[in-house]
Amino acid sequence: MSHTIVGVDIAKNVMQMHWIDAETGEVINKPIKRAAFLEHFANRAPCLIGMEACGGAQHWARQLMKMGHKVKLMPAKFVKAFNIGNKNDSADARAIWMATQMPGKAVAVKTESQQAVLALHRMRQQLVKFRTMQINSLRGLLTEYGEVMRTSRSALDKAIPEVLAKLSERLPTMLIDTLREQWNGLTKLDDQIVEIERRLQMWMKEDKAAKAIAEIPGVGLLTATAAVATMGDAKSFRSGREFAAWLGLVPGQTGSGGKVQLLGISKRGDTYLRTLLIHGSRSVLFHSKQPSQWIEQLKKRRPLNIVMVALANKMARMIWAILAHDKPYRKDYATVKPVEYHLR
Repeated sequence: MSHTIVGVDIAKNVMQMHWIDAETGEVINKPIKRAAFLEHFANRAPCLIGMEACGGAQHWARQLMKMGHKVKLMPAKFVKAFNIGNKNDSADARAIWMATQMPGKAVAVKTESQQAVLALHRMRQQLVKFRTMQINSLRGLLTEYGEVMRTSRSALDKAIPEVLAKLSERLPTMLIDTLREQWNGLTKLDDQIVEIERRLQMWMKEDKAAKAIAEIPGVGLLTATAAVATMGDAKSFRSGREFAAWLGLVPGQTGSGGKVQLLGISKRGDTYLRTLLIHGSRSVLFHSKQPSQWIEQLKKRRPLNIVMVALANKMARMIWAILAHDKPYRKDYATVKPVEYHLR
């Protein structure tokens, strides 16, 4: 591996690169067209390439790794700290070059299969969001005519036929027909969401890792598939604690002069996966018929929301342990602590 480090600011048409020539010491910062980007690195000795984990970064990382280069993807928030002064392509490439040399948790380079699973998750998330917006819009429009309905979807489906029939006596037909079409459109959104979940279910049946972590209480179809696809290689994390911290399920810290104060959870890392783990822990707390002794003892000492986050943290650690050590989930498993010997 060459000692050359290259910072690349990727874009749609022009890539900006920054590096220092190892032989002459010349600082080089130049743009290169998208079509010639891979050709440039095909003619170079293997080097370390740093990029922001933004749109298209996963594709370029896979292509560059095939050529023998090493790629480090970094969160944009991490890179931003190294951009001093005005923001432009040249400054961004220099900041990426500097950030590549700093210690920090890199974003995993995912396979095309893993990215396909995440793409299904993103499309499902968008459909759910649009469905919620549609329901709220219908309720808001009907409120303007004195028809107030409860917030649940079942309440809307139950009440809206009668409401539309009553309003049709005094409102224009074009409005009633449009409202009915929007309501019927919710069923189409339901079908699209169910179809995506069916495809995720088929993928999980074929994926050994996803099936293994789905055995954990509170980890269902969405959490299992999203965790496997988001994590990439589980062994890139040194421990389950590091994985939980990467997801933002640990307290934030502030302090000075040796006095440290713990805050709420840091909320760093992947928001979507963290949200799924929180929802999973909530389902365990409220719907589990036989909660573990650990949960019962924690509920006596801490508020419910703290217990929920603590359980999500524990679930994240179990996910890492199962994937990193390639072992099945065991409900009765307990970590054996090393025996300490005291010399007299």
